[in-house]
Amino acid sequence: MFESLTQRLSGTITKLRGRGRLTEENIREATREVRIALLEADVALPVVQALVERIKVRAVGQEVLKSLTPGQALIKVVRDELTAVMGAQSSDLALNVPAPAVILMAGLQGAGKTTTVAKLAKHLKERRKKKVMVVSADVYRPAAIEQLKTLAERVDVLFFASDASQQPEAIVRAAIADARKSFVDVLIVDTAGRTSIDAAMMAEIKALHAAVNPVETLFVVDSMTGQDAAVTAKHFGEALPLTGVVLTKTDGDARGGAALSVRYVTGKPIKFIGTGEKPDGLDVFHPDRVASRILDMGDVLSLVEQVEQQVDKDKAQKLAERLVKGKKFDLNDMRDQLEQMQNMGGLSGLMDKLPGIGQVPEHVKAQVTGKEVPRMVAIINSMTKKERRNPALLNGSRRARIAKGSGLTPADVNKLMKQYQQMEKMMGKLSGGGMKGLMRGMQGMMGGRGGMPFR
Repeated sequence: MFESLTQRLSGTITKLRGRGRLTEENIREATREVRIALLEADVALPVVQALVERIKVRAVGQEVLKSLTPGQALIKVVRDELTAVMGAQSSDLALNVPAPAVILMAGLQGAGKTTTVAKLAKHLKERRKKKVMVVSADVYRPAAIEQLKTLAERVDVLFFASDASQQPEAIVRAAIADARKSFVDVLIVDTAGRTSIDAAMMAEIKALHAAVNPVETLFVVDSMTGQDAAVTAKHFGEALPLTGVVLTKTDGDARGGAALSVRYVTGKPIKFIGTGEKPDGLDVFHPDRVASRILDMGDVLSLVEQVEQQVDKDKAQKLAERLVKGKKFDLNDMRDQLEQMQNMGGLSGLMDKLPGIGQVPEHVKAQVTGKEVPRMVAIINSMTKKERRNPALLNGSRRARIAKGSGLTPADVNKLMKQYQQMEKMMGKLSGGGMKGLMRGMQGMMGGRGGMPFR
């Protein structure tokens, strides 16, 4: 998300960063660039006007022009105002109520509502340690009930059965009663998707809301609809007392206009953003971190949290202990490292959060397709156990056999082995306690002079 906006703004930011002094003309030019970048990112016009005006007012004041580093000060103003327009800080779910806390999910058809119910259930179960039940009140699409049942099994949460012959209100009341008996902390209710802002359908969801009195009413909206996302959220907000918004499909949205418009247009906070189809593709929305990413400052905090949540600490500990004892880093260990990287979204998922990624040439970024890590794992899987334990066995004929088995070329196998050798050296430095050597090894691992490690 935000690729086009980041590219557009990063050039302006780079020009300003080193300026010893700024004039009102420089600032006018910079804010004009910001305005064009926001409009191209499909940010709603009232949001663009308000944001640019606030930046101008602060930029021509003492805060920037009298600063010792005016270029840096202006960047801080832009970052602060981007953060403010998106809601200043993350907004938590209000779950501190007598159980079960009911969360009602509303939205248009095709926005990814049912998938989001499962993602939110997984998030609450794993990160908030809640006992979660899900229920479908979508009686117009029987497949939706089956879909939610399948997803509930996949994320290992309770599912309350319903069918198309029942009334939505009766379904949810029965689910609440069952949740109480089962000592459930949170009940998430999936509702029928609306194809448009239809009066009859809106009346039905209003009645459902009144009947179940949820603590959270979240509007699920497709971020790829841009300005329309904010407009639709506003209409729903007029019909229902929304408590927040979930933006879905943000991984396919290069512009990011919805994220910058929804809070301002609706007055409702963005609570989560959905990425990809996987059940763990749901992140808490942090406006300050998102603003940093837009300005190409990266999102190191989210990257650290991701590592904390998704790296297998037991495996990491065992590997560290083996290396300290002088044991050799082999291809089984490399495969474990690669699989953990893939769990964090692969190279592309990690790159997105690194500072300065907007400055990386497009032809270099284009080399990262998301297929790099699975290909490397496929090569290692095509080796025998003996070969994985003892890579020195891999002569030319063995490499040709491995390439054929993985559907790749001997050149690909050679690239992987070169990377293995770099990792092995790096891990050797780790076991020897040489931090400087370790850092040099990591630099080599990431492709040295700007090339990607594996195509």
